[in-house]
Amino acid sequence: MPPKRFFADVTFSKDGSPNEVSLTGDEFNHAKNVLRLSAGDEVTLLDGSGTEYSAIIARAEKSRFLLHITGERRSDKEPKSDVYLLVGALKGDKTELVVQKAVELGVSRIGVFSSRYCSAYMNENKLERLNRVSKEAAKQCLRAAAPEIVYFDRFEDALRSAEAYPCKLFACEFAEKSERRMEETCAPAALVVGSEGGFAEEEFALAKQCGFAAMSLGKRILRAETAAIAFLSVALYALGELG
Repeated sequence: MPPKRFFADVTFSKDGSPNEVSLTGDEFNHAKNVLRLSAGDEVTLLDGSGTEYSAIIARAEKSRFLLHITGERRSDKEPKSDVYLLVGALKGDKTELVVQKAVELGVSRIGVFSSRYCSAYMNENKLERLNRVSKEAAKQCLRAAAPEIVYFDRFEDALRSAEAYPCKLFACEFAEKSERRMEETCAPAALVVGSEGGFAEEEFALAKQCGFAAMSLGKRILRAETAAIAFLSVALYALGELG
């Protein structure tokens, strides 16, 4: 059975060797109280940069584990293509579902936004929860980096955040047909999917002004979470990430 994986702050000494690492907070509580790990157990540490560190728990204290790093390597599970998913805030735990599946599929960035017909709301606790979901999904699928989840209260700010992406795709019910072929998707790419209420006409016009190509997701009406996962999956397949 492979060693359990934990996100930790890995620092380095002047000679470039990693220092002893402290595992604290939620990661420590999970390791100690759920997984029942103790001194001598082997684990894998992740610093969020795409590097994995093999480590041994050297000492167990009341509120932390001290770990000794024994090796490091670049992960081969991180995507080569930079894909940024922007999704409208969804009701209930549907945003969590989208974040979980997007991380598993290989997304690089995730933005959640509010729009005119969005009926869900976001607060600090929900945003913190989404980032925990991202970390858990990354560990489960053996990624070494967890995409940070950011929130945009204004839809225009969400669109502007993708300004540097040369390939910008906008899934919208107003699109009678796609303005771009999915197999022509190139990276870096930004994908926009709305909430349950869809988009207003002026939001579609704003996206067009920002350089987004309108994309159709077929003849059937998809649930918002289905649309996000399907759209991302097709784009990543076109980029060779799922092949």
